[in-house]
Amino acid sequence: MTETKAGTEAVKASGGRAVGAGGSGALSSEQGMTTIADTVVSKIAGIATREVTGVHNLGGGTARAMGMLRERIPGSRTNMSQGVGVEVGETQAAIDLAIVVEYGVSIADLAQGIRRNVIDAVERMTGLEVTEVNIAVNDIHLDEDDEDDTGEAEAVVERRVQ
Repeated sequence: MTETKAGTEAVKASGGRAVGAGGSGALSSEQGMTTIADTVVSKIAGIATREVTGVHNLGGGTARAMGMLRERIPGSRTNMSQGVGVEVGETQAAIDLAIVVEYGVSIADLAQGIRRNVIDAVERMTGLEVTEVNIAVNDIHLDEDDEDDTGEAEAVVERRVQ
């Protein structure tokens, strides 16, 4: 199959990669080729990661702080690709995740579950082969942290001066 100049420019403009003949037969055929943007793979991986019980959030400290600020803006949506980095080639993808784990969860078991869920979701939806899923655990979430956010920990403060 010969790739046209217009097809090459469309791939560059979309920020994605063309899936060549080595990929899924449904993505490349004699009638044309399907491109998948990096952001699509990022969102799929982010949603698949959040589905696993034991994952509290995604992203490092700064990314989570910006995400919380963004969510307070009326009409804004949660960034599903926060804490997700991807590298997409013609037939393969590599994924990097930064997560916050719930306290008490086995990190080794959680990482295995995340890898399985992310690989299944990305390969099923895109036809790309996932070569690796790297997971960085940035923090552990404690239930007490939620109390600070809701103001319950600030209960009644006595005034020192009247």
